[in-house]
Amino acid sequence: MSVDDNNKRIEKLRALINEHNYRYHVLDDPSVSDAEYDRLFKQLLELERAHPELTTPDSPTQRIGAKPLASFPEIKHEVPMLSLENAFTPEDMLAFDRRVRERLGVDEVVYLAETKIDGLAISLLYEHGALIRAATRGDGTSGEDVTQNVRTIRSVPLTLRGPEIPALIEVRGEVYMSKAGFHKLNQEQQKIESKVFANPRNAAAGSLRQLDPAITAKRPLAFYAYGIGQFSTDFMADTHAALLQQLKSMGMPISPETKTVTGVDGCFDFYRRTANRRAQIPYEIDGVVFKVNDRRLQEQLGFISRAPRWAIAYKFPPQETVTTVLAIDVQVGRTGALTPVARLDPVSVGGVTVTNATLHNEDEILRKDVRMGDTVVIHRAGDVIPEVVRVITDRRPAKTAKFVMPAHCPVCGSAVKREAEEAVARCSGGLYCPAQCIQAILHFASRRAMDIDGLGDKLVEQLFQRQLIANVADLYGLAIEQIAYLDRMGTKSAANLIAALEKSKATEFDRFIYALGIRGVGEATARNLAMHFDTLEKLSQAGVEELERVPDVGPVIANQIKNFFDEKHNQAIIDRLLAAGIHWAPSATSTTAQRLRGKTFVLTGTLAAMTRDEAKHRLQSLGAKVSNSVSRKTDYVVSGEETGSKLRKARELGVAVIDEKSFLKLLEEK
Repeated sequence: MSVDDNNKRIEKLRALINEHNYRYHVLDDPSVSDAEYDRLFKQLLELERAHPELTTPDSPTQRIGAKPLASFPEIKHEVPMLSLENAFTPEDMLAFDRRVRERLGVDEVVYLAETKIDGLAISLLYEHGALIRAATRGDGTSGEDVTQNVRTIRSVPLTLRGPEIPALIEVRGEVYMSKAGFHKLNQEQQKIESKVFANPRNAAAGSLRQLDPAITAKRPLAFYAYGIGQFSTDFMADTHAALLQQLKSMGMPISPETKTVTGVDGCFDFYRRTANRRAQIPYEIDGVVFKVNDRRLQEQLGFISRAPRWAIAYKFPPQETVTTVLAIDVQVGRTGALTPVARLDPVSVGGVTVTNATLHNEDEILRKDVRMGDTVVIHRAGDVIPEVVRVITDRRPAKTAKFVMPAHCPVCGSAVKREAEEAVARCSGGLYCPAQCIQAILHFASRRAMDIDGLGDKLVEQLFQRQLIANVADLYGLAIEQIAYLDRMGTKSAANLIAALEKSKATEFDRFIYALGIRGVGEATARNLAMHFDTLEKLSQAGVEELERVPDVGPVIANQIKNFFDEKHNQAIIDRLLAAGIHWAPSATSTTAQRLRGKTFVLTGTLAAMTRDEAKHRLQSLGAKVSNSVSRKTDYVVSGEETGSKLRKARELGVAVIDEKSFLKLLEEK
């Protein structure tokens, strides 16, 4: 294929992807599934990698993130990014409206109302439709150059669309993080034992100011435009509402929470409605912004020092207050994480009575130096769990003691361990601790672990709540009569579950290791452990140095495995599981049985004798690597019914293809 042909394919894919981005982020009307979008993006990425000379800065693939920066250069704003005057009471709002009407000499004003997003103000400069620079507000006169990071935000268009694009236009708006994105990010931060963010604004600001754009690219940031700064042509829509629609037509996302209202009564009505809906809005807001809608009247009103006379931010009541810490308790989560919680003298915050506030982890509580008896500032934002912001040390009682994380789990008494460079301390009694029981059982029963069919989360919760089980070993002591009377069960369903439990007793060593739920031990690590240690006894008695000899096991995972087996409660549960009849063939995953080691297989189509997961596991138990894509490094493609592109690719590359009959024969060879 010629260079021109490749270029045409690339340009067509870029246009298609940009159109899908526009429909998704601006129109909120996606026309393709996520999977189809990902397929198109992958095609473009592969073409650009094969032809790097055809890659352009405005390509959708360039959002992935550039090289890390040493620092953020300073950018001077040609048109200052001004702050807004604030209104905190109805009287403030009435005074603002009166000043506007008196200056304009009119009886009533039409305002554009929009939610005040709690994010980070940003300036986007476009030349001939291409994004060339992005800067933070800073002090209003100059900010930081965050262009590389902003380019990773999918809702920020790299190129503007439409027939009437100014030669130069500066779009201003807010970079923010949705509540759902913030919650997911903090969950991910906790999983990797990293710092959790206090609120979405803090998370958005921290994400945008990463020196490594690749980190920013992984954060769920979004953008809404709310106005313009400098521009080169007569870009003057008659009203601010029309201006936003004009930006939207050029590919800029704008907030759906905007409306024109008439007079101060219309402002109050919008403010009340928005305050009542605040919890349902998918991003954090701290008030409502009202702008004179007519842009000619905006010019007439002008500015005062650092704020326009034609706009005001009517803030919601503060979501912070002061109270006293009555006690500090430690809660144990489903993953064993210990979280200190402040028990508070009840206080109303944002209309809700708060009695508890999270202290996150040991480092945070020591950093803030929160102690029992302290007077503290409490912050509550929407549905987010209240947190202690800071201590008012001037009010600290005499002889208060610093917080000390308990050495033993307050729920089960198992040892509490905290790995070096990790923020979270954890209970080591994973199989034993009641706080972790439900999570441990669900993992133990999952398809890739012990594969206990019919043991879902609702049933496990019932069994636990009715005290029929307290840990995974209790599962194998259940009787049909105990299960049959539970909700949505019956004699037949109970008998099926007992049969599934009995079937699960015949397993494989690596599946059993994975089922134990040792933190950091996934399927691949469990397989490596099973291949390195022939028996459970050898694994359970291994030291850190021996564990580190296992492929993909580093110091952190090695310590977590050792801590797990050192905990006597866990050993007692394992002994009970083995006594219940759980077993595996000694040679199933031993090193001597790895006759397919070094071979790479790809599965395509449907197999009649087993599922894709079962075939994958059988191959891995024999030492083979199972890949999702065909390449020249692939040794065999296993072809079932209804195959697709993988089979065609294998034939193009000359990779050996075997049918299901040959595959089954290969598995059974000695």
